[in-house]
Amino acid sequence: MAYDGSEQGGPELIGGRYRLGERLGQGGMGVVRRATDELLGRQVAVKTLALDSGADPADALREARVVAQVRHPHVIVVHDVVEHEGRPALVMELVDGGSLADRLAAGQVFSPRETARLGLDLLDALTAAHARAVLHRDVKPANVLLEKDSGRAVLTDFGIASLPGATTLSRTGAFIGTPEYTAPERMRGGDAGPASDLWSLGAVLCAAATGTSPFRRDSIGAVLHAIVYEEIRPSAAMGPLVPVVRGLLERDPERRLGAAEARRMLAACAAGEAPTAVAPVPTVRDGAPPAVPGGTLPDTASGGPRGGRRGPRALPFVTAAVAVCAAAATVAVLLAMQDEPPAGTAAGAAGTAGAGSTATSAPPSTPAPGRTPVSGTDAASREVTDERGFSLLVPAGAIRTTDGERVIYTSPDGAVRVGVRIRPVPPGGAIGVMRASDEDGPRSNPGYRGATVEETTRRGLPAARWEFTWDGFTRAEGARHTFDIAWEEGETLYDVWVSAPVGRLDEARSRFGATVESFRPTGG
Repeated sequence: MAYDGSEQGGPELIGGRYRLGERLGQGGMGVVRRATDELLGRQVAVKTLALDSGADPADALREARVVAQVRHPHVIVVHDVVEHEGRPALVMELVDGGSLADRLAAGQVFSPRETARLGLDLLDALTAAHARAVLHRDVKPANVLLEKDSGRAVLTDFGIASLPGATTLSRTGAFIGTPEYTAPERMRGGDAGPASDLWSLGAVLCAAATGTSPFRRDSIGAVLHAIVYEEIRPSAAMGPLVPVVRGLLERDPERRLGAAEARRMLAACAAGEAPTAVAPVPTVRDGAPPAVPGGTLPDTASGGPRGGRRGPRALPFVTAAVAVCAAAATVAVLLAMQDEPPAGTAAGAAGTAGAGSTATSAPPSTPAPGRTPVSGTDAASREVTDERGFSLLVPAGAIRTTDGERVIYTSPDGAVRVGVRIRPVPPGGAIGVMRASDEDGPRSNPGYRGATVEETTRRGLPAARWEFTWDGFTRAEGARHTFDIAWEEGETLYDVWVSAPVGRLDEARSRFGATVESFRPTGG
């Protein structure tokens, strides 16, 4: 807010030359204000430590030293360090135009070409930092400034960056960073390198093109689950950017897209061309082809060898689950540090469960004792009673996630999904819903084909059945097939579906029949 002139003597002068003005922003440790450098007659930005932030004054000096190591047009410049209220204050260049977070909050999204240009600026900034062995560790929209006149992007806030030879910033019991833009290896407490910043860049590109992080959920636990486990399915709105984003959001840092390849692909997008991706390298786990439990994405359209990096490493779900449990201990600290409040996610089309689903930290369902084999397969099942008011058979060991009105149970190998949606009967009834979903199929399911929609009945009730094939979540897994049925029971529409790779079509068909037959409303 602008200075109101209420203090005697006018706006405060610090360092003998910087006249403080309006507040431009506030982070976890300090406040940034516009100021006038009265000696040189220029506008600057001054970052002062908030008295109640608990930040160590040495952190400000540390940030200044980090930024001083990296001189680049897309990295914020620190002009001076002065004392303010007994604490150091950073005097920086003023980038007039606000942050990327401000633009997104105002409802602005960027075209794929604009996003690619933004990505090139940030990638250049990170490359310059990494060349000095500096890791930013908090790349997010709030730390990306966009100059109003030139459109130049500037990476700022190196307050938690790591600097070689310097003491690492840490706080007892706290995770340092912003969860929904943090790489999975950091979530797991592993070593972080330049690849961790590139993951964050991928998440920022998604936010710029779609308006939100791909990992935004309604709780911190759900954010952590999404980052380390859930499918990553970039929005089709990203167009030619999808391959580079998938490469940057590869969970295994050894397989993640490197800076040079990312630059080539972003440059192609910025020029209005479709980037060509390097061939993916399949992950081999225990000598067998991978079944992807969401830990890695072997099919990243731009995966493959990255400048002589070592071969891929698997990320079993057990590791991810342990990480989520360990990270849950930091929830209170994460909430206090997160300066971009999470928002709810939109529900997708019926029959698909993608990265937009919101995970529950503990499945609110009650498994019945024992495991029941599904007829015609070796796959075991268990019966669950879900808090949404139904019971049914799901794959043994299935993980429960939610996406708006939808509840999804995913098999431990990530391949088979059982979904349920319960809502009031809409106009047009069950058949209307299925016909609308079929019409929307090419948009919501890439490679949508072989679809059939037919009216039917379930136990004498009006129903509709929808069946289709589509390209699937990952190239390694391949095409998927979905069986879906919706029926009207009084004023309620029940929708149950099963989706699986086409190579497991018989299992999917058998499981669909058993799941629908086992479904019972519980009135909960």
